[in-house]
Amino acid sequence: MKINVKVIPNSSQEKIEFIESENIYKVWTHAKAIDNEANKNVTQLLAKFFNVSKAQVKLIWGQNARNKTFEINK
Repeated sequence: MKINVKVIPNSSQEKIEFIESENIYKVWTHAKAIDNEANKNVTQLLAKFFNVSKAQVKLIWGQNARNKTFEINK
């Protein structure tokens, strides 16, 4: 399944919310958007949220953007 994600890096909290009206997951992460840290952390958070391994979560679009598309293989 493909999901759209909006990342808020360098946040004081780590959480995930689904915004139904926009059909997007909003992910807050402590990691900074430097050296791919935020992407790695968001991958880990999504894996935990969807109860899958990190290997089953793949970033397919938006490597350097706040809006990203991930693929979750269950």
